[in-house]
Amino acid sequence: MPFRLRTAVGGATLATAAVLLCPAAAAARPAAAPAPPTWSSAPAPGAGAAPGAPDRPFFYLEGAPGTVLADRLSLSNPTGRALTVRLRGSGAGAGGWISLASKEMRIPPHTRAGVPFTVTVPRDAAPGGRSGTLLATGLGKGAGRRTVPLHLRVTGPVLSALTVEKVSVRRAGGAAVIRYTLVNRGTTVLRPRIAVRADGLLGPLLRRAARTRPPVLAPGRAVDLTETWSAPPALDAVEVRLTATAAGGAHDDATASYTAAPWGVLAAPPLLLAAGVGGLVMLRSRRRGSGPGGSRAEGAAPGPDGGTRPSGDEPADTAPVLAGTGPGARA
Repeated sequence: MPFRLRTAVGGATLATAAVLLCPAAAAARPAAAPAPPTWSSAPAPGAGAAPGAPDRPFFYLEGAPGTVLADRLSLSNPTGRALTVRLRGSGAGAGGWISLASKEMRIPPHTRAGVPFTVTVPRDAAPGGRSGTLLATGLGKGAGRRTVPLHLRVTGPVLSALTVEKVSVRRAGGAAVIRYTLVNRGTTVLRPRIAVRADGLLGPLLRRAARTRPPVLAPGRAVDLTETWSAPPALDAVEVRLTATAAGGAHDDATASYTAAPWGVLAAPPLLLAAGVGGLVMLRSRRRGSGPGGSRAEGAAPGPDGGTRPSGDEPADTAPVLAGTGPGARA
């Protein structure tokens, strides 16, 4: 058989074998099992349509401080067994403002259930964006967890305002403690920066660059803070100034006076004054006890002629004798 003929016959044989073997191989390979249906959670759509990610992939709500916003979460159970789901709001932002109509829901097989919920915006909430999550946790083995994001925008005017109040300086051992209060008077969340300076009679004593304290200060909130001055002067009259700044143009400053002096220096003037007053009182009391002609003998009483006469317990022979001066008088 010529070479070309043998090649053609061999190719036809291989092609025939491949056709015959492929259906057998396909039949031998097991078919992939379809994925079992699973439950889901999503924002409930309007007009009774079936929920889905393309319709509403997350919740978006908008309102002013003090308002209550309402929406509905949709839970679908396409499986052939009942499912119990536990629900709650999550997240440090708007998650704490979520209140669900039911914290636990039992969904029958092949059923979709809607769960109403509200978001209460606090009256002191600052304008701006917030985020949270609606968390649905299936109870039972293999039930799993589903999350739906929630985005909230709080409407209202944006105002940055900050005040420094109640500034005082007190000695504490070898250091001094500066106490003050920061108050957020605006409508936005602030991250205040505080600078400290102190000036004495002869010039600057302390320069502390601005630093963030506290990390976050919510609208309408006040916080008491302290600054430690490790090496204040021992003798000086000092003015301490605190300057607070924050984003959006918030700015304020306040001062407090502080007199530094050793204890002995502060105690000496009062002691000297007390000693002088005491000496003056004693001198006056002595002057009142003595008359213009000196002190009178104790126990003596004035006589008829203005002199003195002995008291009753003195001897009789010691009393003075009054001699007459008339013509019949004896020597």
